[in-house]
Amino acid sequence: MTESENSERLQKVLSRVGIASRRHSEELINASRITINSRVAVLGDKVDITSDKIYLDNVLLDLNPNFVSYLLNKPVKVVSTVTDPQKRKKVVDFVPTNPRVYPVGRLDYESEGLIILTNDGDLAFSITHPSKKISKTYITEIDRPISLSNIKKLRAGILLDDKMTFPAKVSQIGDRFLKIKIFEGRNRQIRRMLGSLGYDVLRLIRIEIGPIKDPKLQPGQFRKLELSELSALRQSVGSK
Repeated sequence: MTESENSERLQKVLSRVGIASRRHSEELINASRITINSRVAVLGDKVDITSDKIYLDNVLLDLNPNFVSYLLNKPVKVVSTVTDPQKRKKVVDFVPTNPRVYPVGRLDYESEGLIILTNDGDLAFSITHPSKKISKTYITEIDRPISLSNIKKLRAGILLDDKMTFPAKVSQIGDRFLKIKIFEGRNRQIRRMLGSLGYDVLRLIRIEIGPIKDPKLQPGQFRKLELSELSALRQSVGSK
């Protein structure tokens, strides 16, 4: 815990950023569910959100008012970059320009679906680092019906660039439609996995990033990630 001119009472901070009301915050503190850095908080504690790490049930809370994280449903024919020499539509064109945010990972030009944009570098790193193995779930339409033997191959792993992919969770949801969950983020991975088995991907939609999903979000629409979603996301990648 850091005492500074920016320090505020813990329950006031939790209330101000929308974690809980002051009364409920006091209940959380009394129940020993709040930790400041490495110490269980008590009533009367003061914190500086620019330097202290505050946890609820061992999940790091994102309290920095300068951080912003958006969830965007990327349409097709949009690039997942902040600049593009070809002057194509970019994911950052759909969200506010201030503060500047950056896409977390990528969806290729012809793919669509959920992508996170943020200026929180720690959050972005925790989502994209290979060691975290955060899951991503897709709906894919292929050019012809797939055999059960090929579904089993996808589940077991596919050899790409002389390295096997992690086993995928695959379910058939239609004659030419699959729901695929993967736990790594190689370039154009699902397209290449299916391509290696002789299938062309006609449509690819990312519907979940770890615990984050929103079936009501339309292509081109975005919203801020809620604090509960950020906490769930951090918990899913073990971010402390």
